[in-house]
Amino acid sequence: MVIDDTLIDQFVAERMIKLYGFSENVIVFDSGIKALEYFSRQDLLEEDIPQVIFLDIRMPEMDGFEFLEEYANLSDELKSKMKVVMLTSSLDKNDYDRGLKNPYVMHFLNKPLDEDQLTKLSHM
Repeated sequence: MVIDDTLIDQFVAERMIKLYGFSENVIVFDSGIKALEYFSRQDLLEEDIPQVIFLDIRMPEMDGFEFLEEYANLSDELKSKMKVVMLTSSLDKNDYDRGLKNPYVMHFLNKPLDEDQLTKLSHM
């Protein structure tokens, strides 16, 4: 899953994920609110649950950290099936530190997503 409000960043991330075989299926949302609505669906099937969420930090309406606050309220069973990767263009050390302190964030990557980053993630 990619959660990013910028069309070009969505396109690049989805393309890289598919091109380098990280995943065949990529779900893309332009806001954290829409992603949370997706997770609250009653008809969400096991195969519809993403293993990895690539989450942007800077987004209108709900930024990545606000998404994580709401994400914490999802069921433990659902959260146990997913890992969150912060994918951002932010160079702010506070963002980096804050992201890595969050118990749901497994990694912090800078945009654009590339083959090397995906290879390292697939071995984690």
